Amino acid sequence: MSDNLVTLIRSRIADPSKTFIETGDRRIFTYGDTFAMAGRFANMLVGLGVQPGDRVAVQVDKSPEALILYLGVVAAGAIYLPLNSGYTLAELEYFIGDAEPRVFVCRPSTEKDIAPLAARLDVAHCLTLGGNGDGSLVEKAKAASPDFTEVPRKADDLAAILYTSGTTGRSKGAMLSHRNLASNALTLVDYWRFTADDVLLHALPIFHTHGLFVASNVILLAGASMIFLAKFDADEVIRHLPRATSMMGVPTFYTRLLQAPQLTKDLVKHVRLFVSGSAPLLADTHKEWEARTGHRILERYGMTETNMNTSNPYDGDRVAGTVGFPLPGVSLRVVDPESGKPLAQGEIGMIEVKGPNVFQGYWRMPEKTAAEFRPDGFFITGDLGKIDERGYVHIVGRGKDLIISGGYNVYPKEVETEIDAMPGVVESAVIGVPHPDFGEGVTAVVVMAKDARGDEAAMLKALEGRLAKFKLPKRIFFADDLPRNTMGKVQKNLLRDQYKDLYRKG
Repeated sequence: MSDNLVTLIRSRIADPSKTFIETGDRRIFTYGDTFAMAGRFANMLVGLGVQPGDRVAVQVDKSPEALILYLGVVAAGAIYLPLNSGYTLAELEYFIGDAEPRVFVCRPSTEKDIAPLAARLDVAHCLTLGGNGDGSLVEKAKAASPDFTEVPRKADDLAAILYTSGTTGRSKGAMLSHRNLASNALTLVDYWRFTADDVLLHALPIFHTHGLFVASNVILLAGASMIFLAKFDADEVIRHLPRATSMMGVPTFYTRLLQAPQLTKDLVKHVRLFVSGSAPLLADTHKEWEARTGHRILERYGMTETNMNTSNPYDGDRVAGTVGFPLPGVSLRVVDPESGKPLAQGEIGMIEVKGPNVFQGYWRMPEKTAAEFRPDGFFITGDLGKIDERGYVHIVGRGKDLIISGGYNVYPKEVETEIDAMPGVVESAVIGVPHPDFGEGVTAVVVMAKDARGDEAAMLKALEGRLAKFKLPKRIFFADDLPRNTMGKVQKNLLRDQYKDLYRKG
């Protein structure tokens, strides 16, 4: 029997006439519509010469067609490669060169810039897909048959590659198999009690593991429905919440909804579950949400490389400041970062995980892959944490200085490299500091040459064309020098402490 993820999804849908997606403007896609469109996409891709294992890279706006394209790619046995819609041409050049996709799908508005780049990097086909379902991809697919039998895949064959930040600043492609995605989604369906009666309010992006794999795969494997919003808009979310039974979001969603006077217990009386992840949720937000709505937000912990690792319980105490317990089938331990020796309960160390959710390694980086796994198969997450006396996991920091802003990973080195290349800059240090909306705000501290003057506005403007919006510093500060230890290493912990109250409200 094939382990193709789409075969599994199809097997769990009892009624093809059931609504899978309803958009904010009331476009309806049933499961039957979804499988038919996915079949057309798969047949079209095969007709373009896409073979099992080929990569299909996608940088488009969120739409039902974009999500269904993911199913079509996976059904065809190819590897789905979603790219953040904010990536610049300079950033795309690296991803295309590294992944070598056979097909690149972009927005119609960016085709004139991306098509020449794709051609130069030997991409066979560059197609377009717009947010309203327009573009050459859909036009070509109209001529294809909706009938398609999923290409047989083994459990460990790749279904997707998601790029994540790395310790050197070079993005790494996390290779996720059909088993990785299927096992984690099935676990979450059960752990979070999803059924075909659920309606998820989906306002997350779908180029990210949270919106694509956690939210969408859970709904697909539950045979449930989604209210599918193109982006997060507080007014739109409030308009649709009365018809939803669940919502998954990043902390920013909850802080912004709390600003709306319409948010009341009556508004959300139909909702059974609010989930938050991708960044730490402040305890104050947790408490205020419960006071306003009567719901206690469920926090969980995952990574691009592992999908979800832990979750606060559906029944039982959802403890603010913790990410709950290891999910069924997931082993988690806290070890000494250097020796790998397990630490006693309550001690802070490196979090390591093992399970069917853990990825296959980094694309074309065998040495990096080997370095990130222990001999017994545990993956070194790079996150520092502890396990308390009740078994709840706490994330206390990151050993790699990774910044998570608005749910997106930002590696400081990428931003520092761009700043350091500017005229008059001696060096820079980029840190994440607590931010009420984004979890962490990207913040830069820059040392200028003695004869140069720092201009925050000019620097921010110059960075706009070089970095995706989510990587841009919220603020740039100037200093005479950076704090260093005796080995000459910049002590970013001191900078984080210095600026920890920078974005605090009031």
